[in-house]
Amino acid sequence: MTTRALLIVDVQPTFCEGGELAVPGGNLVADRIAEHLKAHRGEYRLTITSQDWHLDPGRHFSEHPDYVDSWPPHGLVGTSNAELHPAVAAALAPSGADVTIKKGLHEAAYSAFDGTAPDGRTLAEVLTAAGISEVDVCGIAESHCVRASALDAIAAGLAVRVLTDLTVPVTEESGAAARAEISSAGGVLTTSGAASR
Repeated sequence: MTTRALLIVDVQPTFCEGGELAVPGGNLVADRIAEHLKAHRGEYRLTITSQDWHLDPGRHFSEHPDYVDSWPPHGLVGTSNAELHPAVAAALAPSGADVTIKKGLHEAAYSAFDGTAPDGRTLAEVLTAAGISEVDVCGIAESHCVRASALDAIAAGLAVRVLTDLTVPVTEESGAAARAEISSAGGVLTTSGAASR
């Protein structure tokens, strides 16, 4: 039995073209992740999604954002753009993800490890209870929440692979910096195709 989980970070319309904090290429990544799920979901012990789920995150939101510590409102609880991207939701149907993590109700919360499952457990607690020792990470954005989630997974002692074709950075420069940081921390950068062989 595999000890690997798939962590899909923040693949929500709010971060895709047409969303409040759009990352160019977000919709394409969502479609690619959906295809990966259809072909390979059975190879994972757990499939986990995280979502930015903001109600009142304080200084994380700003009318005059600096795009470093403050951002336009996004991932707003109760809006369709805060839900899972339709392509990913359809690929997970009818049962949905094995675990759903929501983060950032009253804080910034970049990492999926900052959030909780519906039963109140942290992501770390969920992974430990399921006997997970390896995690494949994908989602949006590579330079921000994917980076933070991958680094936290490494810090938790997990073997981490970032599926580089199933994520997209805010900018090429920030993506390169994130990949270098993840690699130097001990994470593996690979493609979904290579990971599935």
